[in-house]
Amino acid sequence: MKQRSTLPDDVIQRILRALDGLEYGSVNITVHGAQVTQIDRVEKQRFPLTSHNERVDGERRRP
Repeated sequence: MKQRSTLPDDVIQRILRALDGLEYGSVNITVHGAQVTQIDRVEKQRFPLTSHNERVDGERRRP
């Protein structure tokens, strides 16, 4: 069995920065040869659902 290696502090900090403030989304960590080679952050923005007859400000649209 291979011995577990620890991540360098700068890689850990980059992962933590990618997670910081992320409300909706994902962080993907790519590993090659037991080393982190890439960190991708995908942030999604959620908007409240409204009826198709209403605008965001609450006014009704005319048909």
